[in-house]
Formats: sequence, C-alpha cells, structure tokens
Amino acid sequence: MDFFINLNWMMLLKCFVVGGLICVIGQILIDKTKLTPARILVIFVTTGVVLGGLGIYQHLVDFAGAGATVPLTGFGNALAKGVIEEVKNSGFIGAFIGGTKAAAGGIAAAIFFGYIAALISKPKMKKQ
Repeated sequence: MDFFINLNWMMLLKCFVVGGLICVIGQILIDKTKLTPARILVIFVTTGVVLGGLGIYQHLVDFAGAGATVPLTGFGNALAKGVIEEVKNSGFIGAFIGGTKAAAGGIAAAIFFGYIAALISKPKMKKQ
C-alpha cells in the first residue's frame, strides 16, 4: 500500500501525456500522409537527434521522464548525447563511436527480442 502512496502521480500523468502525444503525432502521420512507417521512424529518430544536439530535448526529458525517453525521439536524443559526450572525450573520432556506445543497450535488446520474435512467430509471405 505504501507503494501507491509514495508514487509521484503528477510525474506519471506528465509521462503518459507526453508519450501519448508523441504517439498521436506518429498516428496522424500514418493516417494523413503517404509516409511509410519506416520514413516516420526515421523522422522521429532524426528529430530526437536534432533536438538532443541542440539541448532542447533534455527539457522535455526533465519534464516527462520516461514519456520522453522511451519513444523513438528518445532514442535519437540518446544518440546525440552519446556523440556529444564522446567528442568531448575522444575528439573527432567520437562522432562515429559515441552514438553506438550510448545506444548499445537498446540496439542489443532490439536484436535479441527481434530474434526471439522471429523464432516463435510464423512468417507469412506478403501478397503482391
């Protein structure tokens, strides 16, 4: 019972609203444009990288926590933060290794769970 008393309900609400708004934007792009899901994914990650590189996305993370870090824009932000940090530490070469180091956990999880899903699912050929 103490768990529910100590929860920060306002943070949960902000997290839900911000994460939900990011998803709403994605759904609107799917429904109202001819963009493919892959292009929308690239737009979200690129937006996160640009806003993260400019330092703007951190304000959203501070406000909404996981509501801003879990979606694809958060992945882009993590890439940008990793590059910036590694450039400070390693110089120019950090621009190439920083993003991968920062996002390695997410990349590894995506590969692992994608492999598991491929093993347990029954693939079907797409109709032309």
